[in-house]
Amino acid sequence: MERVRVKICGVKTAQDALCAAMHGADAIGLVFCEGSPRTISIDQARLITSDLPPFISVVGLFMNSSEQLIRQVLNDIDLDIIQFHGDEPPEECRSYGRPYIKAVPMKVTDKDNSKSVEQILQEYQQRYYDSKGFVVDSHAPGESGGSGETFDWNSLPHDSAKLIILAGGLNPDNVAQAIKLAKPFCVDVSSGVESQKGVKDHQKIAAFIRGVNSVS
Repeated sequence: MERVRVKICGVKTAQDALCAAMHGADAIGLVFCEGSPRTISIDQARLITSDLPPFISVVGLFMNSSEQLIRQVLNDIDLDIIQFHGDEPPEECRSYGRPYIKAVPMKVTDKDNSKSVEQILQEYQQRYYDSKGFVVDSHAPGESGGSGETFDWNSLPHDSAKLIILAGGLNPDNVAQAIKLAKPFCVDVSSGVESQKGVKDHQKIAAFIRGVNSVS
C-alpha cells in the first residue's frame, strides 16, 4: 500500500502545528468558520504559519464564508489549498484561482436512499471537476465536521477518479482499520486528537500518525 498522507485539522496554536509537523503530518488545517470551537483569527493563523517548517501544506477551511473573508485570508496568509466545507457552488470554489478540495457530506445517504455513495461521489466529481480531491466526512449537508462520528468506510469506492481524503470520527484507535477498509489517499483528523473540543492533545497526534504509519 502506498503511504497515506495525514492532515491534522483545527490547529489553533503554533505548538500544535509544530507537533503535527515533527511527527510526520503532511498538512495542517486552519479553520476560518464562524461558530466553530476551532476557528482562529488571521493574526493567529499568521503566528502558526510563520513557525512551520518547510514542506508542510497549509489548508484553509471555509464553510459558506463571505468572499470578503476568504479574500482577506488569502491576502494575509500563504495558504497552499482551500477547503470548502459548505454549499459553495463550483463557480465560487474556482473563482479564487487557487487549488481547492471539496467536502462531501456522507449523511446525505441517510436521507436519500436512492443514491449510493459511489453515485454521490460521481456527482461531486462531475460538478467540481477541477477539485484536487474530496473530503468525505460524516456530517450532513449544512453541518460542519468535527463531530467525532464515523460512517460506513466500506461504502467508499476504491477506484474513484479523484483523490479521497477520509474524515469523520477518526482517532488513534481506529485509523489503521479505516485505512484498510477505505484505502484513502489521505486521512483528516480533528476531534480525534483532542483532549477537549478545540484543544489538541500532542500525545494523541503522535499516536494517530503512528497508527497511519503502521499500515501505510
